[in-house]
Amino acid sequence: MPSIIKISTLAAALFCANSFAADLAVTESNKAMVYQRIKANLEEHLFELPPRIQGHYGIRQYRMTGDAKYANAALVDLYAVTEAQAFYACNIDKPGFISEQAEQAISVLGKGPRAKARKKALQPFPEFIFYTDVLLRYSSRINEFGFTGPCHDKLTASLKKADLKTGLTDKAMIKSWAAQLINYVYWAKQIGVGDYLADYKQAFIEVYPDSQDKQLDKKQYRNKLYGMTHFIFAASEYYQHSVNAQEFAWILDHFEHNIDRILEDATDDIIAEVGISFLLAGKAEHPVVKKTQQHILNAFDTKEQIIPSPRGKPDLVMGEHRNVLAMMLLDWPENLHKGPYLSELKATKKYLPKQVTPIKQ
Repeated sequence: MPSIIKISTLAAALFCANSFAADLAVTESNKAMVYQRIKANLEEHLFELPPRIQGHYGIRQYRMTGDAKYANAALVDLYAVTEAQAFYACNIDKPGFISEQAEQAISVLGKGPRAKARKKALQPFPEFIFYTDVLLRYSSRINEFGFTGPCHDKLTASLKKADLKTGLTDKAMIKSWAAQLINYVYWAKQIGVGDYLADYKQAFIEVYPDSQDKQLDKKQYRNKLYGMTHFIFAASEYYQHSVNAQEFAWILDHFEHNIDRILEDATDDIIAEVGISFLLAGKAEHPVVKKTQQHILNAFDTKEQIIPSPRGKPDLVMGEHRNVLAMMLLDWPENLHKGPYLSELKATKKYLPKQVTPIKQ
């Protein structure tokens, strides 16, 4: 990762001339400049962000840099997810608990068009959200840090009995949250409660065949793209190692052949993810990478020191995901770092929650 660079007076003046960094060439100095400004803004305000957001940032920065200073942000996240798993997994056998918690999880999805579509898709199997977005989410995160959490055996037994395949392969579900479903697929495999990858891939391609791309509106095409990037991200265990380019040629080829539409119709988050997909596949010199980097440089708001939302909002809680992706795209490392395995790091090993048990790596 680059060291903090000093920005020349001329460069600073150029950046301040307009709110957005339009027409910045894709050079190492420009990439480093935008990277450092986003990083400085996020890290200045990191303690103000919720634990999940702090963890999201710290985990990705650790995997990009291997710098143990980011491990404590992951530790904050570990405390939060451990407490959550203790509540959900340890109460799982209480009568009515699963249906009650599933109903609550559905109720907080929101009221917008996407939330309504997701609620409708969940109607045939409402408990699916509890097993996946609750149990799998928390247990897989604890596992990423090198632990099993509270009531782990009870949790895994429940997940093995659950019918996840029906929800994972349902057409309405895929059209509502393709990326989340592929996350669930890999999380289930990660903690050893089921292998649904082949089933989900087949269902995804049946819902979104390339031959029907012209029939997709902007929102549905974005959902397809978001799902495709997460096939790659999940396979890399979220930036812990590279992936086999040949295995994901069906995705990378789609991105290459449709990059003009992607740059036109996709959000900044998705565009950054498309570029990162090639980096994870060891294709740093592919033209798509430079095109996505160019887009991200131009999206940077020099006044707010951030890439704002599609509506122009600079909110850091909502925008951390977008901006840490931009950082990754602009400064991809030679080597990725696994973990952080918090029981092995000097900075964190004395401060672990009592309810987690280290896994032998």
